[in-house]
Amino acid sequence: MNTSILIAKDLWKSYAKTDAVRGLTFEISRGEFFGLLGPNGAGKTTTIGLLSGLIEPTRGHVVIDGVDLFSRSMEAKARLGLVPQNFALYPTLSAHDNLVFFGRIYGLNGKHLRERIARVLGIVELTDRVNQTVATFSNGMKRRLNIAAGLLHEPEILILDEPTVGVDTQSRNAILESIHSLNQFGVTVLYTTHYIEEAQRLCDRVAIIDQGKIIALDSPARLIQDLGKGMIRMEFNTGIDDRLLEQMKCIGSVRVIDNQKRRIHIETDHADQASRDLLELMKTKDGLLMTLDISEPNLETVFIHLTGRNLRD
Repeated sequence: MNTSILIAKDLWKSYAKTDAVRGLTFEISRGEFFGLLGPNGAGKTTTIGLLSGLIEPTRGHVVIDGVDLFSRSMEAKARLGLVPQNFALYPTLSAHDNLVFFGRIYGLNGKHLRERIARVLGIVELTDRVNQTVATFSNGMKRRLNIAAGLLHEPEILILDEPTVGVDTQSRNAILESIHSLNQFGVTVLYTTHYIEEAQRLCDRVAIIDQGKIIALDSPARLIQDLGKGMIRMEFNTGIDDRLLEQMKCIGSVRVIDNQKRRIHIETDHADQASRDLLELMKTKDGLLMTLDISEPNLETVFIHLTGRNLRD
């Protein structure tokens, strides 16, 4: 029996002379919490559109729970729930009326719809706000109601596109707990985020995408073990000269972040020793160094190592 609930095979999407997605092939197992990470412009949004059936591929296939997404579209889409980054809500309606509207689109009605509305509001902790107008909701409450709408029809796989962007810490934690709980009860999750610590904390596996291609795919722990390096971030009061840059290259792998040569990243397997060497080097450069920050190997340093950019860049 096939345990994969989502299969993407050789997905391409081309616009004029640009290939936004180039040959994506991967599978997501039933019950998995799967992360999709990439810097801005990497092809994440197009990929989510392809996997949810909103964008038709130039070539390639997507299969949801054994059903081809593009030849049997309605049947496949009934198996997935999509929570977009933008709010898919009617602000002048109450939480209850929004869910009634979306529930009827899914073909739900009567007692079943009432039960599902009560259930999803409980999951996202909005039961006490059921009759409140959405226009009065905070961003965090809107995000949670967005998730509730995507859960109404009991999807096998839930696709969440940056569900915690623009919310306060308390709402963010509530959203993450709700999603984690859903996954623990068997809902497969495909998750994109600009907060890399969320992916490291929640995901069973992570695919890192850049320039429309998957450049790494594994568990966060294995990616960190295989590709993680210590990262030293340095910022200077003025741009550094080429001589100092060459001296730094003897300490670790140097990446210049800006054109003024004021922000430098150094990757190394021995961050503590490298930082001591850098500080020793800076003793003769009085007033040049503004900040020095050290990060031990983690998913963020893996991401920077592979893409040359921070996740939010």
